[in-house]
Amino acid sequence: MNNFSETGSRVTPVATGLARCFDTHGNEIPCSGSGQDGETRYGLPWPHPRFQAGDGLVRDTLTGLTWTRNANPNDFPISWAEALELVAAMNSARVLGHDDWRLPNRRELLSLISYQARKPALPNDHPFSNFFLGWYWTSTTAAINPAYAWYIHLEGGRMFYGRKDQQYLCWPVRGRSPILAATGQTLCHDQEGRVIDCRGSGQDGEFRQGVPAPTPRFLREGATVRDRHTGLIWLRDANHFQTPLSWQQALAAVARLSRERVGGQHDWRLPPINALESLVDCSRHHPALAADHPFLNLQEVYWSATSSYFETDWAWALYLHKGALGVGHKPSTRFAVWPFCLPGGSKADSP
Repeated sequence: MNNFSETGSRVTPVATGLARCFDTHGNEIPCSGSGQDGETRYGLPWPHPRFQAGDGLVRDTLTGLTWTRNANPNDFPISWAEALELVAAMNSARVLGHDDWRLPNRRELLSLISYQARKPALPNDHPFSNFFLGWYWTSTTAAINPAYAWYIHLEGGRMFYGRKDQQYLCWPVRGRSPILAATGQTLCHDQEGRVIDCRGSGQDGEFRQGVPAPTPRFLREGATVRDRHTGLIWLRDANHFQTPLSWQQALAAVARLSRERVGGQHDWRLPPINALESLVDCSRHHPALAADHPFLNLQEVYWSATSSYFETDWAWALYLHKGALGVGHKPSTRFAVWPFCLPGGSKADSP
């Protein structure tokens, strides 16, 4: 008898939308044989058309969420507490005919980001108006410092955290998504970072939107670990190469793993940024992983296979201790490599 809980279902990280490949210097190259995100295109594919717009609302047919068509309904930046209050006021007034608006959690807002777009980093066919190329609040508190909350920059898609008493933009959402993973956050905090009752707070810890992870989340299988939430397989040794590598070195090193059939697998890949982000548990930090994870030799920053479309000689990276998404200069030998593969070594779907 095992102690596994099947609460929650399997989720597939959303495809990044990137279908182009770039070398270390930012020059576009053919994708074939590159091992880059633009070649493998792993992730849940986007429907076409993706968005349905009408009556001030936009439904995302990928996630099932509905957003205000006006991407900046308050017009001016406000604090995190004020953003939560604004959404509560929208519900009282039944804005656009609905009373179930909320501030999106970080995975909900991140689901709108296209990694093949900039200024704004939204899918090319988006119908949104009044968007601002700045930081947008999420309802998810930063576990590393609960006086901060996660936000996403719409200019290029970076995700970091800002002090809750600072002023940024907000973009309300409604509905439930059957395909996005929950963030893992269960507590609520006020603007000073003190734990509060979640009821009526409007925070991620109250709504806990998304598909919850099973318990335990990770299953050790010799030299590899299977993530039971996504089905993805990761090396248990999260610093297999024992030294930081440049981005091109990372791609080449992962290709060698496949040839050597490390862990009995032949389809190792450098993960796209959304696959790396899927590991994050937003209730944790140092590292931002589930408490029962079995990984060894965890590092601070990991390369992804996703080039930055904002500056193509840079690539996306996961800052694991914090759970943040940023970028690194491709020639730099500062980041670690954490390969993944698909169950059974199967080939990825394309968006």
